[in-house]
Amino acid sequence: MIDQKSVEILQIIEANGRLDSEKIAKLVDLSVEEVNQSIKELEQKNVILSYSAVIDWAKLPVQEAVTATIDVKVAPKRGVGFDEVAERIYRFPEVRALYLMSGAYDLSVVVEGKTMQETARFVSERLSTIDSVLSTTTHFQLKTYKHDGVIFKEPDTDKRIVVSP
Repeated sequence: MIDQKSVEILQIIEANGRLDSEKIAKLVDLSVEEVNQSIKELEQKNVILSYSAVIDWAKLPVQEAVTATIDVKVAPKRGVGFDEVAERIYRFPEVRALYLMSGAYDLSVVVEGKTMQETARFVSERLSTIDSVLSTTTHFQLKTYKHDGVIFKEPDTDKRIVVSP
């Protein structure tokens, strides 16, 4: 069972994974040792799965990856539902995320490739050929405005005119 202090630690780490244990300890009113122990236990229980950074790749002189969200209609298998086909899909290295959805489509697959053609080939040659996949609809990401709660925008500069006597 995870206590309230552990939940508070998780919320802090999720918002800023770079905070050190001392700062987290002050925020949740625990000792540094208690915070470290709690984090270690959460990692061992696979509650904390990974640590990552949100990067604005558009600001770097490197080739940006092409990201697509693919809506997938699936015929679930008796006894295993969507889990079996989901496992086949998430094992592809191109797949960055996979979600079971309600609505018109069953699965939402986030795929990353070097080019639109590479991503399209993945959909046509690998994803749509899976027996349980009935149909796909691909949406290419054109621009990122916000990701994981982080807004991708330059800070506003002060546009006031300096007036001096």
